[in-house]
Amino acid sequence: MKPSQLNYDELSTLLGQHNILTDAAEVHGIFCGMLSGGMALESQDWAEPIADSINQGDPLPDEVKEQFRLLYNATCQQLLETDFTLVLCLPDESAPINERGQALINWVHGFMLGFGFHQADLTACSPDVKEALEDFADIARMDETMPEDEESERALFEVIEYVRVSCMLCFNELGQSADETQQTPKTVH
Repeated sequence: MKPSQLNYDELSTLLGQHNILTDAAEVHGIFCGMLSGGMALESQDWAEPIADSINQGDPLPDEVKEQFRLLYNATCQQLLETDFTLVLCLPDESAPINERGQALINWVHGFMLGFGFHQADLTACSPDVKEALEDFADIARMDETMPEDEESERALFEVIEYVRVSCMLCFNELGQSADETQQTPKTVH
């Protein structure tokens, strides 16, 4: 799944067809948060926490689980790229600005949730990561409607870019690549 295939509309429609009351942005945010919070990239332990969070603990339908697996794998690949290729799973730029803004808020909610699954102790985090998480908390509380104008478009673009870069910052500081987990010596008790 390439970044262009992280199709917000298709995945959100699939979730709606299975009566899962969230959107693709929130799911992608949860994945990014889990990985940025320290979940190992090769881990496949995302299905149960996601089902608990977005499907009232019921198992995910196979079709949804498969699409999530593709999204998860693409997200892992993007986070490992050295050229900052992470693409947030949000509505297309042709969507109304308030729909895109709400999806970004949903993405940030998901990120905070996923991050919390794997990172409870923020004392070891750098000041930059702490600031990003505080900013994410502020973004998650935003609820004003935005006018459809050039200034609002610029502002939304800047916030999306800030969220994208902040996610990568968190991942680069706290995330675990497969190489790191293999290099960590295992302790036998």
